[in-house]
Amino acid sequence: MNSFRRPVVGAVVSIAVIVGLSACSEPAEPATSGSSDDTGGTLTVYTSEPQAKIDALNAEFTAANPGIDVQVYRAGTGDLNARIASERETGTIGADVLLAADAPTFEGYKDENLLLQYTPADASALNPNVVDPDGYYVGTRIIPTVIAYNTQAVTQPPTSWQDLADPKYKSQITLPNPDVSGAAAFNTAVWLGEDALGEPWLEALAANEPVVAESNGPVGQSVAAGTQPIGIVVDYLVRELAEKGSPIALEYPTDGVPYISQPAGIFQDAANQDAAKKYVDFLVSKRGQEIAVQQQYLPVRGDVGTPIGAPALADLKLLNPDLAEISASQPDAVKRFNELVG
Repeated sequence: MNSFRRPVVGAVVSIAVIVGLSACSEPAEPATSGSSDDTGGTLTVYTSEPQAKIDALNAEFTAANPGIDVQVYRAGTGDLNARIASERETGTIGADVLLAADAPTFEGYKDENLLLQYTPADASALNPNVVDPDGYYVGTRIIPTVIAYNTQAVTQPPTSWQDLADPKYKSQITLPNPDVSGAAAFNTAVWLGEDALGEPWLEALAANEPVVAESNGPVGQSVAAGTQPIGIVVDYLVRELAEKGSPIALEYPTDGVPYISQPAGIFQDAANQDAAKKYVDFLVSKRGQEIAVQQQYLPVRGDVGTPIGAPALADLKLLNPDLAEISASQPDAVKRFNELVG
């Protein structure tokens, strides 16, 4: 459910009046970390993070930065993008920081000169694959998509994407809607871009008549309940459900693991850029990444370990496609998915 934790709308409107935002404004000079210690005021964050997780993260951030009041608007990435587009039409984007699913979303905003160039503190400690080489956004978590299965219903789980095209899995698979889930949209473009998968694989998957759920959460719940014994879903949800006692386990596909990095970026016309910089710094700091690990995410830095039961990144065959190509192909990929599966 979309919700403001605090009454942000009024604040956003006021910000719009004060700063007179323009979606077509010129890029600012590149900024660097190290904003002043007396930073305060209101910081507005748009995010696709689960509510409990963003609440826990913000509690730690505000404890370290007591002068900053963080207001949150939470929704799926598709809904966030729709909100931002609507706000641009009326003259202002309400967010200072966007923390959402996939890099292609940020590539688009970067191309439209909406993001501030900013190098977060301690950037050299981060996985280089999640740092935008142009300095407009940075990944904050590694979120692979995996094959989940109900351990009471499946004794020999599929271990690869190719396996899911086997007719023996007909009517047993569920996956999230790429029109809603940024991760699902990203994955669709990656699958179609892989020579070993591509459209023939997607057609075969569609022939197995998978159930399209609204987002990753319902996919995980369906597999845990056994309603659909096999799911395509982000890995941390499986760990969370297993930790609570659900009969669910996962396989990292042997033919390659797509992942999103939950990037964070600062809007160029953010009303509180100093607070936004501190927030991005915190997300990728050692403490911020320790919180990510506690919340079952794989981290973007190597000095904080991994969640219990999760593999090291070095042990995974991660797919690292060209993000510019994914950004360009994603709309057509989602359209093709809907034609075949939706």
